[in-house]
Amino acid sequence: MSSFPGPIAIHGDSVQLTTDTTSLTITGTITSQGVVRDGRGIVELTLPDADPQQRRTLEWAKWFRYELCRDGARLYASPRLALSETRRASDGALVVAGSP
Repeated sequence: MSSFPGPIAIHGDSVQLTTDTTSLTITGTITSQGVVRDGRGIVELTLPDADPQQRRTLEWAKWFRYELCRDGARLYASPRLALSETRRASDGALVVAGSP
């Protein structure tokens, strides 16, 4: 299992997301990657955007944590992250960003 995601992306096929209001599982191509913005470490979680309700749920959240898996094996479990951004990637995927 990885420590805090660095600049090298971690790819999984499912993620269990927990927010301040809900818990959900998303499957598909999922990427977790650490980036630095304004001198601060941020995690970007890129998700398939198949369900508009999931997107709205994540946009309204104040915080989230997630467990990224591939073939049933846990690759990364995040700490509680303050939600800083939700946006669409150029390919239509949903990007959720947060920091500890």
